[in-house]
Amino acid sequence: MHSLLGVVLGLFLVFRTNSAYDRWWEGRKLWGSYVNNTRNLAHKLNAFLPQDDLENRHWFSKMISNLVASTRDHLRNEAGYTNLQVPDEHFLPRMRKAIHIPNRISSLLYERVNELYRKNVITGNHLFVIDKELKEFSDIIGACERIKNTPIPYSYTMYLKQFIFIYIITLPLAFVTKTGYMAIPMVSLITFVLLGVELIAEEIEDPFGKDINDLPTDELSERIAENVEEILIQKS
Repeated sequence: MHSLLGVVLGLFLVFRTNSAYDRWWEGRKLWGSYVNNTRNLAHKLNAFLPQDDLENRHWFSKMISNLVASTRDHLRNEAGYTNLQVPDEHFLPRMRKAIHIPNRISSLLYERVNELYRKNVITGNHLFVIDKELKEFSDIIGACERIKNTPIPYSYTMYLKQFIFIYIITLPLAFVTKTGYMAIPMVSLITFVLLGVELIAEEIEDPFGKDINDLPTDELSERIAENVEEILIQKS
C-alpha cells in the first residue's frame, strides 16, 4: 500500500515543487526585463535629450529608480514614498494622494515625456519609440502582482500536508516487521526528504520577499539606479 501511495505522493510533490519554482523563475524573468527596459529607456533618453539638459536628465534618472524601488516595496506590502528620491517640488504632493505608488510614478513619467513633446524637446517619432518601454513597465508590474496575489490554492497545499502526515505516521508499520529497529532511521530519513521538498516549495512560491531564497530585488533595484544614473548623467 505504501509503495502505491508513495508514487501518488511523489506526483503531488513534483507538481507542488514545479508550480512553486515556475512562480520564482517567472518573477526572475520579469525583473530581468525590468533591468533591460530601464537601461533601454535611459539609452533612448540620453540620445534624445540635449546634452546640457541636466534638469530632465536628473529627473528621469531619479524617477526611473523610484519606479523600480516602489515596485519592490509594493510587492512586499511596504508601499510608501518617504524613501524615494525627490526629483522636484511637485513630487511629494502628488505622492501623498497616491494609493498605488508605482502606477502614480508611471503616470508621472508619461506626463513628463508628453510635456517634452509639447515643448518640442523630443519629436513625435521619439515619443513613439519611448512609449514601448513605458508600456512595458506597466506590464511588468501587473505580471508581478499576478504572481503575488495568486497563491497556490489553500485546499491543495492543505491536502498535501495531510497526505504527507498520514503517510509518515503509518510508514513505520510497513518497515517494522522486516527491518526491526532500523525502521527508525529509515522513516526519519524519508520524513526529512518529504518535509524538505514541501518546505522548499513553500519558501520559493512567493519570490518577492526578503528571505534568503527570494529574488534579490534589493540588489537589482540598486543596480538599475546605478546603471540609469551612469547613462543619463555621468555620460552627459
